[in-house]
Amino acid sequence: MNTTGTVRLLPWTGPDGKPCFLLGDGTGYVSRIADRMEEEQLGSAADLIDEARQLLGERSWTPGELHLLAVELTAALVQVHRVAESRGARLTEAEREAPDADEAPDADGDGPRLPAEAFG
Repeated sequence: MNTTGTVRLLPWTGPDGKPCFLLGDGTGYVSRIADRMEEEQLGSAADLIDEARQLLGERSWTPGELHLLAVELTAALVQVHRVAESRGARLTEAEREAPDADEAPDADGDGPRLPAEAFG
C-alpha cells in the first residue's frame, strides 16, 4: 500500500453517482487522464460562459433556451466545483496559508480583490 501518496478526488463519478478517488503521488496514468479531463471540463465551462453571455446579451431568448442554458450551466458548475475541491484538497498547508502576490486584500482587508472581468 502506498503510504506516501495523497488521495485525489477524480473528475468523474462511479456508475452509482458516488465520487471516485485515487491514491497516489500524482504522476501515474490515471492522474494524467484526470488532469486532461479537468482541463477539458474547465475549457468547456469557459466556452459555456461565452455562450451564456451571448444568449443573455441578445435579450431575445425563449423559455426553452433559458431552461437549456440553466441545465448546461448547472452541469458545468458541478464539474468546476469538483475540480476546485480536488485541487484545493491537494494543496499543502503552506500553499493554503500563503496568498499570491497579486491577491491583495479588498477594501475591507478580508479577502482578495476580484478583477473587473469577473463581473461580466
